Amino acid sequence: MGLASVGSRMREDIASARLRDPAARSSLEIALLYPGMHAIWAHRVWHALWVRGLRFPARAGSQLTRWLTGIEIHPGARIGRRFFIDHGMGVVVGETAEVGDDVMLYHGVTLGGRQREGGKRHPTLADGVAVGAGAKILGPITIGAGCVVGANAVVTKDAPPDSVLVGVPAKARVRRAGEDTRALLTAPEYSI
Repeated sequence: MGLASVGSRMREDIASARLRDPAARSSLEIALLYPGMHAIWAHRVWHALWVRGLRFPARAGSQLTRWLTGIEIHPGARIGRRFFIDHGMGVVVGETAEVGDDVMLYHGVTLGGRQREGGKRHPTLADGVAVGAGAKILGPITIGAGCVVGANAVVTKDAPPDSVLVGVPAKARVRRAGEDTRALLTAPEYSI
């Protein structure tokens, strides 16, 4: 990726944050003060090292980023475009996790594993998924495009596209036409 495309991706990330965070006041504020942005930008560097076989430096860099931001993204995780982590403290994204485009996570979210065997151990989040604070999505499962995972939900099974997942263990229901993602994530009936 050339320097021009790196700058373009960073501007795209900042625009995505402005779109999703009503508290964002300026692009400069986002670029300098949002730990979710810093974690994502650093992850791109560490992931590039990881895929080139430079595993130790990639892991060391990801741990430095974790220490600085409170967000742990394994350098092996595959992250799509316009990924936004709001607040971010306590977010964990495992090694074999895959995150699609336009995904949003709030603080305390875990994309974790449930088994010790090798291979795919972490979830896949399709495009446009939003995950509420404290939610845990565990194992090699797939969360379909456009899903909303409620705060503190524990998801251990696949979810079809355009579902709302709430509870422990989470149960899925189809999103109703016109349901706004932000409204779903802040409605008291969708948190535990």
